[in-house]
Amino acid sequence: MITDLINEQLICLDLNAKTKDEVFAELIDVLYTQGKINNQAQFLADIKAREELGNTGFEEGIALPHAKSSAVTEPAVAIGISRSGIEYGAEDGQPSKLFFMIASPDGGSDHHIEVLAELSSKLIEEGFVESFMNAASKTEALELLLQKVEPAEDNPAANKGFLIGVTGCPAGVAHTYLAAESLEKGAAELGYQIKVETNGSIGVKNQPTEDEIAKADAIIVACDKQVDMNRFAGKRVIETGVKSAIKDAKGLIQEALDSPKYQADGVKTESKKPSQGRSELYRYLMNGVSHMIPFVVTGGLLIALSLAIGGEPTEAGMAIPPGSLWNKVLDVGVVSFTLMIPILAGYIAYAIADRPALTPGLIGGWIANNGSFYGADAGTGFIGAIVAGLLVGYFVRWLTSINYHKFIQPLVPIMIAPIAGSLFISSLFIFVIGAPIADLMNSLNALLTSMSTGSNVILLGIVLGGMAGFDMGGPFNKVAFLFSVGMIASGQTQFMGAMACAIPVAPLGMGLATVLGHKLNLFEASEFEAGKAAGAMGLVGISEGAIPFAAQDPLSVIPANVIGSMVAAVMGFSFGITNSVAHGGPVVALLGAMNKPLLALICMAAGAVVTALVCVTLKKMRQKKTETEFKSTVMN
Repeated sequence: MITDLINEQLICLDLNAKTKDEVFAELIDVLYTQGKINNQAQFLADIKAREELGNTGFEEGIALPHAKSSAVTEPAVAIGISRSGIEYGAEDGQPSKLFFMIASPDGGSDHHIEVLAELSSKLIEEGFVESFMNAASKTEALELLLQKVEPAEDNPAANKGFLIGVTGCPAGVAHTYLAAESLEKGAAELGYQIKVETNGSIGVKNQPTEDEIAKADAIIVACDKQVDMNRFAGKRVIETGVKSAIKDAKGLIQEALDSPKYQADGVKTESKKPSQGRSELYRYLMNGVSHMIPFVVTGGLLIALSLAIGGEPTEAGMAIPPGSLWNKVLDVGVVSFTLMIPILAGYIAYAIADRPALTPGLIGGWIANNGSFYGADAGTGFIGAIVAGLLVGYFVRWLTSINYHKFIQPLVPIMIAPIAGSLFISSLFIFVIGAPIADLMNSLNALLTSMSTGSNVILLGIVLGGMAGFDMGGPFNKVAFLFSVGMIASGQTQFMGAMACAIPVAPLGMGLATVLGHKLNLFEASEFEAGKAAGAMGLVGISEGAIPFAAQDPLSVIPANVIGSMVAAVMGFSFGITNSVAHGGPVVALLGAMNKPLLALICMAAGAVVTALVCVTLKKMRQKKTETEFKSTVMN
């Protein structure tokens, strides 16, 4: 019942507030006075954090500020009316007059969310807003909220067909259910049956079955959060924001019925498993990784093919004769590899702040991967790209959340946000992050140089191998590689021998891990395909093949890569393996550049097996923890 959340003491028929912030303060004071929250400052901060995700002002003068907060002791809705109206930033540009501030507890029972869905039906009821605004007393206002909505008798029979709707907003509290109610009402008025899936704070509800999807005439996805779209392949689909469904549900339905059939990307997502408990951060990383994988696979396989067929071992590394066909193939692969790190950063930023963040995200990723911008011998690799993508995304999201003048607003997504974001991230890397990275590389090189005069090959193997497996092309990996190459010139080829054994461990190990973890459901579908490509790249010593795995799940993959690479490097030193070319992997051993090719292959295989086993073990442990937390959340 709505009375579980609203009473007469929570209704204010004449707010004194003149600004949006004053509305927040006045309604929060009502909640605090009634004992619904215990910390006004904390709840205000949570309300404003929700506003940064998207303005909660609707058309027709309605606004629904809301938040899930640890300051809420009991779920409640405070209602206020401003007779003169408040500039709230609503999409129609009109002042907001009717405010519903929804206070949801952070954790515990979510029964109140379902009650809020009942409130949603009132807000879209014909004439409700006008009647509520004209209420002469709090008692009359509450009675209007308690009146049952009678189904319209003039709606046509729902025999025209079947529709599916999907709604969801970032907080999953108000917009989700308001949009669902609007779609249901619009479908009924047009003579259609509809089933609406809600992606709210209590999880996914009313999810359509495969049979229901198959018989649907159209799909309306009105969602501001990522959902599994591939299940709708071959159906007429329209994708839009959650507010569009609230504004014009019937128009959306008509547009969906006329839309082209949706083409899936061929990768099945599995968002309805216990992975629902994964954080927003994981979703952002997934978005970057999924867009990066084609670049990794294309570039890696082209480089691997050209080196395997046209490559020859030289002191400078694996080389392809200039002017040959395989040299051109190599160049194309290098282009793809060059783009993969900026793509990772760009689409992480895009997942956080949408299109305005894409350009600065790509630029930030390029700068992060190019040490010349900040005086380092190597860039920060995929770790720097993740940092760049996250920083850009949150910066641009904040920038676009500001209420600009109506003449400036159209310039924000196409000019102001991209330029400001690009300058922000480039300045950060060049003037703040860059110098420590350059100093770090110099310190690491000095450490390896001092250790090279010692006799403890196990310790040296641990350090060299750990650096090789840590970031796959980043500063740690690059320092270890360049140090080993430099030692070749002084006649000490054992360092490059150990490095050559460690280089392929990460991609080979991840390829093996996807095979071992297939039946355990530890990897996404896209990762199985990436695992095959990673294995091929590992055979020719391209460690970057493991980057998609490390970027997607660094807590499981990076430790596994480090441990496996350490094992391979220590074994390489212990067996006295040498390598006279600046490259690694089985291809170098098979082409005769290593003094003990069979033992070298054993070292690489041992490291790969260790990496795979550690990775699978860590993923399994994290999966069990996630499942336990998810079950606990559902039970509560």
